[in-house]
Amino acid sequence: MGSLFGNGDVRGIANLELTPELAFNLGKATGYVLGKNKSKPVFLIGKDTRLSGDMLEDALSAGLMATGANVIKVGILPTPAIAYLVRAYGADAGIVVSASHNSFEFNGIKFYNGEGFKMDDSFEDEVETILLRDITVNSHISGDKIGKCLDADDEAENEYAEYLKSTFDGDIKGMKLVIDCANGAAFEVAEKVFRGLGADVTVIGNKPDGTNINDGCGSTHPQLLQQTVVEKGAFMGFAFDGDADRLIAADEEGKLIDGDKLMCICAQMMKKREELPGNVIISTVMSNAGFHKYMKKNGFNIEITKVGDRYVLDKMLEEEAYLGGEQSGHIIFLNHATTGDGILSALQALQAVILSGKKASEVSKEIELFPQVLKNAKVKIENKGKFYKDPEIMALIAEIEEKLGEDGRVLIRPSSTEPLVRVMIEGQNIEDITAMAQKLARLITKRFS
Repeated sequence: MGSLFGNGDVRGIANLELTPELAFNLGKATGYVLGKNKSKPVFLIGKDTRLSGDMLEDALSAGLMATGANVIKVGILPTPAIAYLVRAYGADAGIVVSASHNSFEFNGIKFYNGEGFKMDDSFEDEVETILLRDITVNSHISGDKIGKCLDADDEAENEYAEYLKSTFDGDIKGMKLVIDCANGAAFEVAEKVFRGLGADVTVIGNKPDGTNINDGCGSTHPQLLQQTVVEKGAFMGFAFDGDADRLIAADEEGKLIDGDKLMCICAQMMKKREELPGNVIISTVMSNAGFHKYMKKNGFNIEITKVGDRYVLDKMLEEEAYLGGEQSGHIIFLNHATTGDGILSALQALQAVILSGKKASEVSKEIELFPQVLKNAKVKIENKGKFYKDPEIMALIAEIEEKLGEDGRVLIRPSSTEPLVRVMIEGQNIEDITAMAQKLARLITKRFS
């Protein structure tokens, strides 16, 4: 892949980096690539609640229709809803206009094939080649060859909600739950799902205004969720990110349950139900050492990938694994879905806790995670991958690793979506590793900002 696609999407500050012109050209290139083997391909398009969503959706749609493709706009829905509905509608591809957990000024465009999986590298390579080399494709078609906007089904949201409810077989009638929708794509459908199952739901982060997505709420800012769970005396709480493909949970004490712990909890349920072939779980290099210790102790086999849900999914398909995910809360249940789904993950985690016969806090405390600190180093985007060539930075990394010994580790990686280098240090003493991470992040920023 070249410089356009990040972790499976094109992302940037809307109208500055991700412009309507780029969206239009991206639509034309995509329509051309997928239209070579089919006349009038159909694209299903959804979006989150960002102010720039309408602008980019319309520009993208115009580009697609200019190549003869037809477009179905289903409005504001979670990313995993598009991955599901593209199959339900028999569309040739799905597109989501969203920048996930990023703040509102960012936006992104990501693509799914007709089976609901992210587009592969060959698609991205061909689209990038067309755009970066400014190749003219399928220009100036006219007459009945031009595409059009097809009528969207008003029941799209209900269809997705019913699918989610069908994955849950517990009884939560009257159960107190809190859900935080991040003022994002799940702000209506998540409440519909949980209320439809009979739960007594308190909803926060469900008043989007175009600029408040992920703002002090959602999976990246779960403090309000934690507070509300305790105030309401709820059984559990669940926070999604802007496009609702991630989940962070809270137990009844208001303590967080991250993606590592959620996978441990759900793995136990799936193992008992014989839903885990070979007891194989897929995780990334970011997974906590405590996660590995717990999984090994309980008879699970862990396969490790690079950070990124596309790498997790690729490994899941390769290993025929049904559960995989990331510490950040992006969890894939391949027996139910083709991508991470925050609402689905919440339902599975809730079901697993109920079946355990214990409180969420009791289940969570069985999984002892090691202290882990993550700090971001702000750098120029062109410098994200240069830190490993810097002698001063490498010397400091070696010094930290020597101090940690066998009781910790250092992991440094460039962000795929932002001008950041992420510094993660794991160890026994939270004060020590915090100081180490801050020092290393400051040095990287100093050298490459």
